[in-house]
Amino acid sequence: MKKNIPQSCKVVVIGGGVIGCSCAYHIAKFGWKDVVLLERDQLTSGTTWHAAGLVSQLGPSAAITKIRKYTLDLYKELEKKVDHSAGLKLNGALSIAENPGRWQELKRQATTAQLYDVNVQILEKNQIKKDFPIINEKNILGGILMPGDGAADPVGVTNLLAKAARLEGAKIFEQSPVEKILTKNGRIAGVIVNGQEIECEYIVLATGMWSRQIGEQSGVSIPLYPAEHFYIITEPIENLPKILPTIRDFDNSLYIKEDAGKLLVGIFEGKSIPAFQKTNKVPDDFSFGEFPENFEHFEPYLEAAVKRFPILETAGIRKFFAGPESFTPDTNTLLGEVPEIKNFFVCAGLNSIGIGSGGGVGKVTAEWLMNGHINEDIFNYDIKRFQKFHSRLDFIKNRITETLGDLYGMHWPFKQHTTSRNVMTTPYHEELTRARACFGVSGGYERPMWFAQDDKKPEYEYSYNFQNWYPSVEFETKNTTKNVGLFDLTPFSKFELKGENAHEELQKLCTANIKNEVGKCTYTQMLNSDGGIETDLTVVCLEKNYFRIISSAATRERDKFHINKHLSNNLILKDVTDDYCVLGLFGPNSRLLMQDLSKDDFSNENFKFATSKYIFIDNIKIWAQRLSYVGELGYELYINVSEAKKIYNLIIERGSKYKISNCGMHSMDTMRMESGFLHWGHDISPEENQYQAGLNFAISYKKNVEFIGRDALLKIKDNKPTKHLVMLSLKNSKPGEPLLLHDEPIYLEDKIIGRTTSGNYSFNYKKNMSFGYINSGNSINEIVNKKIFIEVEKKKYPVNLEMKPLKDKNTKLA
Repeated sequence: MKKNIPQSCKVVVIGGGVIGCSCAYHIAKFGWKDVVLLERDQLTSGTTWHAAGLVSQLGPSAAITKIRKYTLDLYKELEKKVDHSAGLKLNGALSIAENPGRWQELKRQATTAQLYDVNVQILEKNQIKKDFPIINEKNILGGILMPGDGAADPVGVTNLLAKAARLEGAKIFEQSPVEKILTKNGRIAGVIVNGQEIECEYIVLATGMWSRQIGEQSGVSIPLYPAEHFYIITEPIENLPKILPTIRDFDNSLYIKEDAGKLLVGIFEGKSIPAFQKTNKVPDDFSFGEFPENFEHFEPYLEAAVKRFPILETAGIRKFFAGPESFTPDTNTLLGEVPEIKNFFVCAGLNSIGIGSGGGVGKVTAEWLMNGHINEDIFNYDIKRFQKFHSRLDFIKNRITETLGDLYGMHWPFKQHTTSRNVMTTPYHEELTRARACFGVSGGYERPMWFAQDDKKPEYEYSYNFQNWYPSVEFETKNTTKNVGLFDLTPFSKFELKGENAHEELQKLCTANIKNEVGKCTYTQMLNSDGGIETDLTVVCLEKNYFRIISSAATRERDKFHINKHLSNNLILKDVTDDYCVLGLFGPNSRLLMQDLSKDDFSNENFKFATSKYIFIDNIKIWAQRLSYVGELGYELYINVSEAKKIYNLIIERGSKYKISNCGMHSMDTMRMESGFLHWGHDISPEENQYQAGLNFAISYKKNVEFIGRDALLKIKDNKPTKHLVMLSLKNSKPGEPLLLHDEPIYLEDKIIGRTTSGNYSFNYKKNMSFGYINSGNSINEIVNKKIFIEVEKKKYPVNLEMKPLKDKNTKLA
């Protein structure tokens, strides 16, 4: 008997793969029973059915590791609860390394795993051969074994989740393609399916590789595109060990797993093939679909597999699979509410890890949808990390030729993509190139990371040790400290808010007391209702009730979304990011240079710290702010794009007498740590509150406004922080020995008490710096004289607690 689709519901989940079924289950489980899942054909018919089903607990961050661990625990729990098998085979997972960089990477993973209680064992070469004799150990340096990992049956998992969703009250309809997503006044109003309209308040788009083109129909940018993905399944192999871990040979782009007495061999090659190239569109009826065999493409990887696993040499091939799998611009998932339409959520772009993350991303999506925010540092999964151009065909098709391979490629620190570059450049890009800038991408813009010195090439030589750009950063930071550095700040996110209620609205959004006085600058945070830090920004008063809001380059769409979400309807937030170039002049000679460039008064009496005003340089009107992300003294110049090239060249020309140097992002990041400044996305996020981060100076309870998060802060204020930020430096360290990054365990004696969030080497103070959080009960005064360590690559390094920022040890410049 055919079930009737209801005329209305609270939430429609579109897509019946593992992700859609997980979303429907969690939304219903968490209390919104009125949820309908619509699948255009049959459950699993998109890409879920052909997934390899690998399950791994350890991710690149705490939030992603939580997602993966939760997923595995959920499958185990539901198998018992609903009496349906997920086909779990947790025989472990072994990752092997054959080059030194990879071996370092794996040891770093094993070190980080301790923070999240994931069992990871380091195996030397001889142990690998002894325990897993099917491996040819030639060239292997070592490996890491995760005994709790393994694989699951994709179809079994999906049906398990679907069954659990139905038991919680969700309704699932197959053969129900969504023909149109309906909106009203900028928010979700319903969908049309099989000619019938269903009214709803929310949708979750979980349509995998179809998501980009479905989003496009509604004006929503969803940056993913399918690539051709390959694996083979052998004929049955005699004497194949039945308890065999999934084995990842990253350096040869391979993985293998045991499959009912056979071996499945899959690849994540460095240069992939975009799918559906003739039409640039996934057909609506592409169900349980496959592509023709492409043995020529697969053969080099098969040869490498035979060398690594000689048992394959005599094995026949039963199945050659080629099919589509979608990938995103950075090989991270797309979650959360889109900026274009209210109550339109996405849960897609799993990049071949859908089975291993399906349970967790469904949980996060349900919590996000129901609470309106998420109290975890999950920005690297938030769809709002991208801009519109990221989903353009010319960009995304080219980029996914690289990102499929990123899954098994080296995850070098500071690694930059090589495809789909130079999308957004500044007017003086050629000048920066001639100055021998090495560029990276920041907020979509090409931005100098460092400037090559002497005869060196402005190119990264990636490493987990000494960085080839260290000599440049040494020169740039020292010259900025002694003379003056020129920094390109153009990618900073810039918004303007104007109107009768503008100040009142900002007081509601911000924790600090925003000054409604021309030229005053206020550093502040914006919070969610639980007190988590949603944005970190500066608010500048241009005129009474006319403000410019400045935040991080990477968070442009996210910050704009957060502000718009809480603004009254009579106010419009204008994105002016691309209207202005911004140049930072920082260092003790910056005032002298400014006086040389302009006839305006830059004396301390007439241009105090945290103030701003219009000035003229060569008769060009420019907004100048006395602020600096690297510490005093410094100025930020906001220049109309049309005049920016002229001003840049004039600054370089006049600056020569003051020993000016071009400086890049690495120098800025180093100097902001020297000054004790925090970075949203590393040191602060929705996981932290201002008391934990030492930012309570940016809270004003005196202002007569109930700002967002105030009630939560008042409760937090009276309790002991669960963690608090510390500044650390290694004892007796040299540049890159070791390379400090983030997520390294912090030890008190032999016990882990926290983790790092940022790391850099200071050439000004000759110290390897690290920021991090330590748990409650470990106050600085109590542990200052005890033995504290940071662990890197399974080796502990003694550290000092820095009681003040390094730059505070010098007298501040007036």
